[in-house]
Formats: sequence, structure tokens, C-alpha cells
Amino acid sequence: MSKAAGIRDLSARELKGHNILAVQRFQNATRHMIEFVVRLPGTPYGECGDEVRLFLNEADFAKAMAYHNKQQIKIKKYAHIIEGHILHDKLKNAHRR
Repeated sequence: MSKAAGIRDLSARELKGHNILAVQRFQNATRHMIEFVVRLPGTPYGECGDEVRLFLNEADFAKAMAYHNKQQIKIKKYAHIIEGHILHDKLKNAHRR
């Protein structure tokens, strides 16, 4: 497999949860986007090993962070959402908002 084919496969993979152009991204209350892997059973987000993208309001983001802190999910990417615009940020700064 060539390096270019590998990159194409990575970018083409579909995550469970919300599509990058999901309606949830453009709702007024949406402030966060996370991409994560489900590590343990018992989360409402999917099965072990599932990779998920979600656009969340403050309350739902707090719930997701609780699962992350319990190591039931591992957040791989975080972005702040403003009026549907995705502003990538590091997760360590996410808890300050």
C-alpha cells in the first residue's frame, strides 16, 4: 500500500456519531466538538473500540468529560464551536471553558 493510499483511507474513514456537517454543529447551544474512542462498556456512546464524533452543548460536554475522566472514553480531538465554525484546540484547555 502506498503512503498516499494510506492517507486517503484515514481521511475517508467514517466516525460514528455526528457527521462533520451535522445539524447539531450549527445549533445555537453547540459549543464543543469531540472525537474519541470508546474504551470500556457502559457508556451511552457505543461499543468498545468505536470511534465517535459528537457536537455538544455545555451540559453534554460535561457528561462526556466525566466519562473521559473515568477513562471510559479517550478523547483524541477537541474543537470549540462558534456559530458552526470549528476552532481546533488542545483538550487540556477545554476544561477551562
